[in-house]
Amino acid sequence: MTYDALRHFADSWGLVFMTGSFLALIGWTFRRKARADHARAATMIFDEERHDA
Repeated sequence: MTYDALRHFADSWGLVFMTGSFLALIGWTFRRKARADHARAATMIFDEERHDA
């Protein structure tokens, strides 16, 4: 694969893949069921119990 072919692939399908991945990760973060996980993570530092592994 030459540099020009790789550059053409990155400019076209690579950009589509990166945009799709970005949108999927944003959607995964803001899904409805994640609200409880984010609330728990936001208050985790205030827990009195220690959870040592």
